[in-house]
Order: sequence, then C-alpha cells, then structure tokens
Amino acid sequence: MTLQNFLFFLISTCLISAAPGSNMLLAFQFGVNYGIKKTLWTLAGLSMGLLILLTTSLLGLGLISTNAPFLLIIIKVVGALYLAYLGIKSWRQADSELHSDQLQVIPTPAQLFKTGVWVSLSNPKAILFFAAFFPKFINFSAPLLPQYLMLTVGFFMIEITWQLVYTMSGKKLSDWLQLGNRLMWLNRLCGLIFIIIAMALITEIFWH
Repeated sequence: MTLQNFLFFLISTCLISAAPGSNMLLAFQFGVNYGIKKTLWTLAGLSMGLLILLTTSLLGLGLISTNAPFLLIIIKVVGALYLAYLGIKSWRQADSELHSDQLQVIPTPAQLFKTGVWVSLSNPKAILFFAAFFPKFINFSAPLLPQYLMLTVGFFMIEITWQLVYTMSGKKLSDWLQLGNRLMWLNRLCGLIFIIIAMALITEIFWH
C-alpha cells in the first residue's frame, strides 16, 4: 500500500465518518444528557461494536452473509428493532422528565457501554461496507496483516475523533438546551431520528 493510497483512505474515511448516522447521533445525545466523561463509556462501546463488525468482515464472514441473505436479513431486522426500541425509549423518557420533578437517572458505565455496543452492531451493513471499502486500498502482492493494521488504526483514530467532536458539541450546547423544554424536544427529535433510521432499514429489507 502506497502512502498516496493510505492518505486517500484517511481522507475518504474522514468524510464518511463525519456524516451523522446512528453512532454520531448517540454520541451527540449522550454528550448533551450525561456530559463528556460519562459518554466516553458509550464511545468505548461504539468502538467495540465497530471492532466486532470489522473483525467479522476481515474474517470473511461478510462473504458468508452475502451468500446467505436470509441470515443477513435476520441480523438487519434485529438491528432495526433495537434502534426503534431506543428511539421509543428516548421519546418516552423525554416526555416523562417533562412531567417529573425527580432528578435525572444517570445510567451506569456498564449500561452506557452496552448501549454503545448495541447501537454500533445494529447496522450489519457495516460488515459489507468494510469488505468492499478496505480492499480498495490494499496491495494484495504485499503482506496483508501490516496493511490491515494500518487501515484499522487509521479508521478508528478518525472515527473516535468524530465521535468526540459530536460529544463535545452536545456538551457545549447542554446549558442552552437546559432552558425551557429545549432538552425535551432534542431528546424527542433524537428518538424520532432513531425510529426513522429503523424504518428505513426495515423498508430496505422488505422492499429492496
């Protein structure tokens, strides 16, 4: 892999990671609600989920999923249902907090980490993305392991950086969002977006 190829990979990854998807949305929402320090547990979970998907792809299971579409459909449905559950939960919690004088219940580090893992795993298309994206930058006539390691490290450095940007942006806006019902409406909006993403996944599964 040439330096030019690696730099092009980093630029491409930077643009792809910057796009607001379910991972970045979760990082932003938790940054608003729980602050940077606690959201780091969620970011660790998101990274763990991506690592599982990447490892699955590199082991060739992406090809198996391609040849066994029913298995991939099941995984996609489960992922979509989890995102829908997360969206409904976010909406209902926002509504209950509006009518409650109790202090906000902060999830434990384990709960924050687990949510990150499951949200990351809820998009099994990442397996096929990694399987299609990484080989474009690999020289198959050279040793593969060092190249995979370089691409993996580069990918995670950029992905984590963007997650931190979204988290810190959420934290930066948290004081302003505490005024009136702004935070409630933001959490409702985040919940609605999760539900829309879930519906888009379901639509793609059954009407593709």
